[in-house]
Amino acid sequence: MGFEDLKPIFGQPKAECSDSNSTPLPQFLFYVHALNPTSLRFLVTDFHTSTWESIQSLQQLEDMRDNIGVGGSWSEFVDYVMASLKSEDVKLALEGQSKSDGAANAKLIAQKSKGMPRISVFLTKLVGIAASESIANFSLELYKSFNGMHKLLINEQERCCQLTKVISAEQEKNENIQRQLDAILYSKKQKSQKMNDNATSDSLLSTAMQDSPGKQSSQNMGSTKVANRVVPAYRRVKVRGVLLQDTEDDANN
Repeated sequence: MGFEDLKPIFGQPKAECSDSNSTPLPQFLFYVHALNPTSLRFLVTDFHTSTWESIQSLQQLEDMRDNIGVGGSWSEFVDYVMASLKSEDVKLALEGQSKSDGAANAKLIAQKSKGMPRISVFLTKLVGIAASESIANFSLELYKSFNGMHKLLINEQERCCQLTKVISAEQEKNENIQRQLDAILYSKKQKSQKMNDNATSDSLLSTAMQDSPGKQSSQNMGSTKVANRVVPAYRRVKVRGVLLQDTEDDANN
């Protein structure tokens, strides 16, 4: 239920003054942090003449919770307060005019979003040493926060740089593998094309030899020789018929 793990919040409220005759308002910054495990400190300053403070105990925050009507658990209420202070709708309402420079009263108003409950924290003006010490503390804590964010940014940039190098190395590795694969595929394609060309050449050569005039003449001469070949006597067909004269009549005559 305490604020031991609460991270400080810095922001710039929109200053508004109810006195229409007041001089132009300076720029303000606010700082909310855990003063101890049981209280929150709200500090608002222009780092010049106006510094305001409010310390809210657990009981005061419980009363705030009841007044604004935020339900749920205590942690949910604290989360709502932090989210409201981190939103862009944070205002510093200045009222009245004190005998010295600046407004007599101030109130920090925060709202998570339009239509949501508003958080109002009444502030007390600090003067003299108290104001100077608060400004010094504010400046130191603001620098610590900036320095922490700067280190996180550097670490993130270094991590991104390392990732970029890893990605570049992987891309180069993939490109080399792709080139090797392309070379293998090209070699296989060339080999296959060469085999196809050889097969086509052999087929054309065989066809040309069969269709050549010398081959056809040789085939024709072979056919003629076969056609003019003398049939053996024993294979001749005997001519059947009647003899007109016998050999004896021929002799007598």
